[in-house]
Amino acid sequence: MTQQSVSTTVNHAPVTTSKKDVEAAWQITNVSDTVDDPIADSLVVLSKIYGQPISRTALRAGLPLENNRLSVGLAARAAGRAGLSSRVLSRDIKQMSTLELPCILLLESGKACVLTDIDSEGRMLTVVMPESGMGKEQVPLAEMEGNYTGYAIFAHPSFDRLKDTSGLERPRRKSWFWGKMLSSWRIYRDVLVASFLINVMGLATPFFILNVYDRVIPNSAFETLWVLAIGIAIVYFFSLLMQSLRGYFVDLAGQKASLNMSAELIEKTLGMKLSARPESVGSYSNKIQQFDSIRDFITSFSITALIDMPFVFLALFVIWYLAGPIVFVHIVAICFLIIYSLLIHQPLKTAIENTYQATSKKNAILVEGLSGLENLKMLGAESKVQKDWEDSISLIARWGSRSRFLSTSVNHIASFVQNGTVVAVVIAGVYSISEGFLTQGGLIAIVILTRQAIAPVTQFVGLLARYHRARTAYQTLKKIMMVPVERPPESTFLHRATLRGAIDFKNVSFKYPDQNAHALKNVSFSVEAGEHVGLIGSIGSGKSTLGKLMMGLYEAEEGMVTVDGTDTRQIDPNDLRYFIGCVPQDITLFRGSVRENIIMGHPHVDDEAILRAAQLSGVAEIVRKHSAGFDMPVGEQGRSLSGGQRQTVALARALLHDPPILILDEPSSSMDARTEKRLCNHLKSILDGKTLILITHRASLLTLVDRVIVLDNGSIRADGPKDNILEAIQRGQLSL
Repeated sequence: MTQQSVSTTVNHAPVTTSKKDVEAAWQITNVSDTVDDPIADSLVVLSKIYGQPISRTALRAGLPLENNRLSVGLAARAAGRAGLSSRVLSRDIKQMSTLELPCILLLESGKACVLTDIDSEGRMLTVVMPESGMGKEQVPLAEMEGNYTGYAIFAHPSFDRLKDTSGLERPRRKSWFWGKMLSSWRIYRDVLVASFLINVMGLATPFFILNVYDRVIPNSAFETLWVLAIGIAIVYFFSLLMQSLRGYFVDLAGQKASLNMSAELIEKTLGMKLSARPESVGSYSNKIQQFDSIRDFITSFSITALIDMPFVFLALFVIWYLAGPIVFVHIVAICFLIIYSLLIHQPLKTAIENTYQATSKKNAILVEGLSGLENLKMLGAESKVQKDWEDSISLIARWGSRSRFLSTSVNHIASFVQNGTVVAVVIAGVYSISEGFLTQGGLIAIVILTRQAIAPVTQFVGLLARYHRARTAYQTLKKIMMVPVERPPESTFLHRATLRGAIDFKNVSFKYPDQNAHALKNVSFSVEAGEHVGLIGSIGSGKSTLGKLMMGLYEAEEGMVTVDGTDTRQIDPNDLRYFIGCVPQDITLFRGSVRENIIMGHPHVDDEAILRAAQLSGVAEIVRKHSAGFDMPVGEQGRSLSGGQRQTVALARALLHDPPILILDEPSSSMDARTEKRLCNHLKSILDGKTLILITHRASLLTLVDRVIVLDNGSIRADGPKDNILEAIQRGQLSL
C-alpha cells in the first residue's frame, strides 16, 4: 500500500496523519474478500442526500480497489465522481458542528455510517447505516463513541458542480500537471528557504580563506585560526544537513506529483471515449512511457538547479564587493553560456522531437509485429516488418546521435568557459593586487566564488536536453489528457437503479472516426423489455455497430438511442453496462486464469455464480478436462485457448451477474455443431424475461429469437416475426 499524506484535524487544530495510520485504525487490511464496501455505500447515501445520486458501480469503476472495496485513500477520488469534494479529518464527535454534517464516520472492524444530525443536547446521533438503505436510526453518543475510530470523511458538493445562477463563468479546472505540482507548494517553499541558507553558507569558504590569508598568516594568529576552523566546520555540518533535507523533500514532492499524475494519466486512458481511441497501440504506449522523462525531471537535481539560479546574483554581488570590476569577467562568461544555449535551443528541440517520433513508430512496429506474428509467418511478410524496423532504428540512431552531440557540447562548452573564467579572474586579480586594490586572500576567495557564480548557470544550461525531453513529453501527454472521456467531471448522469431492457433507436445515424461512409443511416426500431430479437445481414451491414451503440461504447451522430425511455448518453456508462451482458465479435481475454477472466469486473461474486455461468456457457466442460480446473491459464489475449473456448469464457463472463439485457455477437462462430446446440439449450433455459439481441449468420441460433431485423449497408431492409422473415429469404424476396 502506497503511503500518502492525509490532511487531518484534531480538536480543530490541523495536523498531518499518514493514510496508513487512518486505515490501520479503520482495520481495512483485516477485511476479507467481501461484497461489503462501507465507504462506497456511504458515499452513495451522501450523493442521494445532496440530490445527485450515483450508483456504487459508478463510484468504484476503474479505481484500484483494495480487498474489493474503497480504501480511505481512494475516498476523495470516488467522491469526485459524485461531484463531491472530501477530506479525511480526525475529529471528536462531541466537537462536530451540525453545519459540517452530513459526514461519514469510520467505525471499528472496517465499518462506516453516515452521520446526518446531532440533537441539541449532543447525546443522540441520527445516522444512516449503508446496509439498511436510507433508513435513519437514533444512536446514543456513548454507544457510537465505543465504535468510532476517531476519523471521519467530510464531503460537500464541489464548487464547479454547483449550479451557477449568476451567469458567471465556472472556475477553470486545475491543470493536470501544474495542479499536481502546486499541491506540494509548501514543500517547495521550504526547499526555497533551504536553498537560500545553503547558498549563504556557501559563502563561508571564500571568507574563511580570505581571513586566513589576510589576517591569520601575517599575524600568526593561531587562536583565530581555530575559531574560524570550528566555525566553518559547524557551517559545513549544517550545510550538509540542509542539502540532504533539500534533496529528500524535492524527491518527496516529485514522487507525490509523479504518482498522482501517473494515476490520472492511466485513468484518463482507460476512461477515454472509444471514438478517441488511438490508431496505433504501440505508438500510444510509447507516448505513455514518455512520462518517465517528466518524472526524471521533477524528481532529480533539475529542480534544485533551477532553484539555485537566482542565487547567482548573490555570488556576483559578493564578488563585486570584494573585487569591484572583476565581476564583469563572470558576467561575460554567464552571458556567453546563455547565448550558446539559445543558439542550440532549436536544433536540440528538433532532434529530440524527431527521436521521439521515430521511437513511437518503432514501438508501433514491434507491437504490431508481435501481435500478428502468426499471420506474418503464414503470409511470408517478415521482410516488410524487418525493413520498417531497420528504417526506424536508423532514424533513431541519426537523430539520437545529433541530440547527444548537442547536449554534450553544452557540458564541454560550460567546462571550457568555467576554466577560462578562472584563468581570466586570476590574471585580472594579479593586476588588481599589484595596484593595491585586492589582497592575495581576496583573489583566492574570488576564484572560489567563481564556481558558485558559474556552476548554477552551467547546471542550468546542461539541463537543456532534459528540459526538451520533458517538454516534448509534456506536450504529448497534454494532448492525451485532453481527449474526451466517457464521464467528464463536469457532467451529471442519471442514476438508474435497474433496467428492464426496453431499447429504442430513433433516426440513428453513425459513422466511425476517420471514416467517410456511415455505418448506420437513419435507423429506427424498438425492442420491448424481454423481447428476443435477431440481427442478420451481410458483412459490414452495421449489426455489430448497433450493439456497440446500445452499450454506450459510441454515441450516435444523429438521432437517439434509449434504454427504458432514457437516452443512453444520460445514463452513467458504468451503470448502463452493468445491466448488459455482452459477448463481442472480437473477444479479448487477459493473461491469467479462466476464473480471473470470468469474474473480471465482478471480483466479489461467489463460487455459486461462477459455477452457474460456467455450466450455462460450457466452460465447465473445458475446465473439467484440465488438471488446474478454473485456474487453467489462458495465456496473453487468450492465445492458449481455441477460438471456441474463448467464446465460452466470454459467454460465462456475460452471464455471470444475470443481467436483464444480453447482446450476443456471433457467440458460436468458432464452436462446433454439438457445442452450439448445447449452448442454445442452455440459453433457452435462462432467457425468459431477458431482452436478447442476437447478432448472427447462423440459422441454427435463430431458434432463440422471435423477431428478426435484416440490415443492409447501414439501413433496415426488413423487420418482423422470425418465420415471416426467414420465409421471405427462402423465396428470394430478401437477400443477405
